[in-house]
Amino acid sequence: MKIPLFVRRANEVSLLFVVFCTQVAAAAARSPSAPQAAPSGPQPLRTLIEAGTLADLRWPDFSDCRDDAKRFYEASNYSLAWITDGHPTSQALAATTVLERADQVGLIPEDYDGPRWKDRVAALSGGQPASEDVQARFDLALTVSLMRYVSEVQFGRVKPQRVRLGDDDARSKFDLPRYLRDQIIGSGDVPAALSQLEPPYILYRRTEDALHHYMQLASQDDGEKLPPPAKKKTIDPGDTYPGVPRLVRLLKLVGDLPPDAVVAADSTLYKGPIVDAMKHFQERHGLEPDGRIGKDTLDQLNTPLSTRVRQLEFTLERWRWAPRAYNPPPILVNIPEFILRGFGPGETVELTMRVVVGRSYRAHTPVFSQEMSYLVFRPYWNVPLAIQRDEIVPKIKKDPGYLAQNQLEVVDQRGNVVTASAVSDEQLAKLNSGALSIRQRPGPKNSLGLAKFVFPNEHNVYLHSTPAQELFSRTRRDFSHGCIRVEDPAVLAEWILQGNKNWTKDKIVEAMNNGTDSEQVNLSQKRPVVIIYATAVVLPDGEVKFFQDIYGHDARMEKALARGYPRRRGMTVTSAAPAPHQRVGS
Repeated sequence: MKIPLFVRRANEVSLLFVVFCTQVAAAAARSPSAPQAAPSGPQPLRTLIEAGTLADLRWPDFSDCRDDAKRFYEASNYSLAWITDGHPTSQALAATTVLERADQVGLIPEDYDGPRWKDRVAALSGGQPASEDVQARFDLALTVSLMRYVSEVQFGRVKPQRVRLGDDDARSKFDLPRYLRDQIIGSGDVPAALSQLEPPYILYRRTEDALHHYMQLASQDDGEKLPPPAKKKTIDPGDTYPGVPRLVRLLKLVGDLPPDAVVAADSTLYKGPIVDAMKHFQERHGLEPDGRIGKDTLDQLNTPLSTRVRQLEFTLERWRWAPRAYNPPPILVNIPEFILRGFGPGETVELTMRVVVGRSYRAHTPVFSQEMSYLVFRPYWNVPLAIQRDEIVPKIKKDPGYLAQNQLEVVDQRGNVVTASAVSDEQLAKLNSGALSIRQRPGPKNSLGLAKFVFPNEHNVYLHSTPAQELFSRTRRDFSHGCIRVEDPAVLAEWILQGNKNWTKDKIVEAMNNGTDSEQVNLSQKRPVVIIYATAVVLPDGEVKFFQDIYGHDARMEKALARGYPRRRGMTVTSAAPAPHQRVGS
């Protein structure tokens, strides 16, 4: 039977179509850019986690949280946590928004892939579901980023070497996988849940508010540098200075010069309200508020506001190292500020006092926390071996009367006095070896003054008074061998002994100034002492103060954070104590 022509044509077209489809499929299979079929079931996630690296991430090596990621997905047999029906869950979208805005809490959005989430979400929002591999990579990237964020927003980005401000095991005790599953995956308000992880202190929140303000100021500032003086070292009130217009703009921007201050727009005369504003600026930056613009003041004026933002970020970081509560409220000493504050209920400041801290060169005061348990009126000063060997023995050799002149005495290992006057060559040899020691008798000339406040610690650091009262009038006060000298020991003792009956101010003054022997008073309730290092401080009225990085801790932290992930435990971002021969207690 003859097949009709239209049927033959139709068959030919069908055959050509089949051949065409076969060729296209074969070409696609040969193409190196053709997507490979992803394994079905849990295999994509399992394979990615076992690898411990994910190229999609800003910091691909996630070995720091691989075990946590494995436990997180094992709990659900490696099912996707943040994707449903091929699309991100509402919780996933809310979480990515938090990561994009990590700078609002003093963290770096890039560390949590902040700038990458919009494109990733868009890739999963089309009409056709993405491949299992793409979905698995999105899911794991979000899990790793959230794990990093959750850990760091509450405990800090690094665990500094040997710094103890509370429970050093807080990170290891926190169950990160369980937290994400119980608190975030099904949360109705992810941002609120994550914000609960931040330290609860008013001081922290106040610093966070200041961070937002300075981020805004940094975006508004033109960044112009002020020129050095042309003919002399300083610019004094009444001088003509070409930088005055920029100075006025900057001082108004940061709030030292009131916005309604009357200043001629084109004036180059440094006088009047500009000088007053400069004094306020100097006071806020730990400088002598004399209104003169010298090198140190000019350096602070030319410090970019982006650097101020980082200083505030580092202060937030250090608050994350601290425990979540102190009972009773602590005594807090801020090293670069040279200030001690005594806190009462509700973080109210009940006491503020100037202090002298360890020298910036090889005599750092350590950063740590311990409980004060007792104080000593009219203490002995047991001279550390380093000072004994390097400073006092050479003076004894030059002046045989040095011991008597300075109320010093040589004692044996049992504390028995060997001599308080002339020292023999044999005794000098034993002083050099440490077989004999030197101590200073109690009294107003004692290097520890008339009161010593003790919170036993491995650094042999404590608070004490000093006969060198003139040092408290200095703006920068890093003069000690490592311990912390307090300006008004009687006031501090009265505040600390509030819980001890009968210890009135009069009795305290009498104990400090009368008698020849030391008197130890045990506290009825131990008081936490926290020694911190913050180059940015926000006062209760919102005023922000900045201080020099005298020990270089900020600079070390910046370098440590720039290394990215995985974060190394025990990162040296601050020196916890002087070397053993520098731990001196004076």
